[in-house]
Amino acid sequence: MKNIYFDTKVLDQHVVTSFDLSEELLMENAASGLETCIKKHTNANSFIIIVVGSGNNGADGLALARRLIGKYNVNIYMPKEPKSELAKLQLLRLRKMNAKFIDKLFLCDIVVDCLFGSGFKGELDLYNQQLITNMNNIARFNIACDIPSGIDSNGYISSVAFRADITVSMGALKLSYFSDIAKDYIGDIFEIDLGVSKYFYEKDSKYKLLVESDFNPPKREYKNTHKGNFGHCCVIAGEKEGASILSALSAFAFGSGLVSIIGDVKNIPYHIMNSQLLPKNCNSIAFGMGLGDRINKYNFDFLGDIPSVVDADMFYNPDLESIINKGNLVLTPHIKEFASLLQITNFGNFDIKYIIQNRISLAEEFSSKYKNIVLLLKGANTLIAQDGNIYINHFGCNNLAKGGSGDVLSGMIASLLSQKYSLLDAAITASLGHSFASRNIKTSYGLEPLDLIDEIKKF
Repeated sequence: MKNIYFDTKVLDQHVVTSFDLSEELLMENAASGLETCIKKHTNANSFIIIVVGSGNNGADGLALARRLIGKYNVNIYMPKEPKSELAKLQLLRLRKMNAKFIDKLFLCDIVVDCLFGSGFKGELDLYNQQLITNMNNIARFNIACDIPSGIDSNGYISSVAFRADITVSMGALKLSYFSDIAKDYIGDIFEIDLGVSKYFYEKDSKYKLLVESDFNPPKREYKNTHKGNFGHCCVIAGEKEGASILSALSAFAFGSGLVSIIGDVKNIPYHIMNSQLLPKNCNSIAFGMGLGDRINKYNFDFLGDIPSVVDADMFYNPDLESIINKGNLVLTPHIKEFASLLQITNFGNFDIKYIIQNRISLAEEFSSKYKNIVLLLKGANTLIAQDGNIYINHFGCNNLAKGGSGDVLSGMIASLLSQKYSLLDAAITASLGHSFASRNIKTSYGLEPLDLIDEIKKF
């Protein structure tokens, strides 16, 4: 896992005061990192335009220009005079080098966005909206310094934003990179140090970015085993029987030794069992998928003792709060279901737009209130929250936007719960496995749930 921060200014200040560094030295390291990134994507004859603002993000761009002049055809677009002292100093140095300043944008190889950075908030005026729109259309490759201009500290975009191919992250990862809205604008993230290593720069954070090594699929280490050693996962059937079958198939594929569907279901696959009651040896439960009109058929007295996954139609159950209070649950809503969950639990009545803008903070607050559950909030970046800590899975693909994909995920989580994973570890590993499986399906449109199930057998 990697640490993520809402605001890295406190980290900058810590290294300045603790190690007798200067802000100017940090800026020089920022410019050096930007230069390294540019070297990977250009050649000596390339035209580069650096768009600089009046603050320290603009100063980073001016320092970058000083390092590039003489190596490339460098042009600086500066719509306003600098305000910060460091920006004024960097501009003075450039003037002495006879740097080339331009008064309009033109086609180029690379445009570097040093307009606003992470300090941006509020609304863009019409001039900057048009400027950013033009920046998005002049280059074959776009690089953002710190964060694409137009994205605020919550990852929200009010009107337009710079669409980066690469965002150069200064010192540490920022939470604003991982909003769903920002995912189409951040591009790849190129991390650089600002004069000290991450060991000295970073502090532990309650926000974590999941990495590939966090994936911990089941491993059968002993030869002398039987099916009962690997758990009995039970999927409660609903009105839409296909959802329960998909969950059951994925649970079986992800390692459960036994899988049963509970309820009246036709055409169950031969290796999946069927029962009207929960068997005594049940180790985990998944329910809610395709539940529909059968929502009042079950009393859910089994909850609390058996680790369970709650999905889909259960988030509209008026008794949901009493169910959640029993704990030992992984909740897997999408945004609309999350809105219903927040309302039923008296957490708040929020419209969808507000939740989209504040999904990270809402997930954090909700999980802080309900400490005995894990929340997995689906989206372009999946959020996994427990006791106020947030784990972000950014590996998912847009081909997962298909009916049945969530049913597969619920079965995967329940499978790991039956194999004695903790709630959090089951949610993290299943979410990552779900994403990695989707990446093995090469089209953006052709994924089917059974394709995912075939892929998760191969880890």
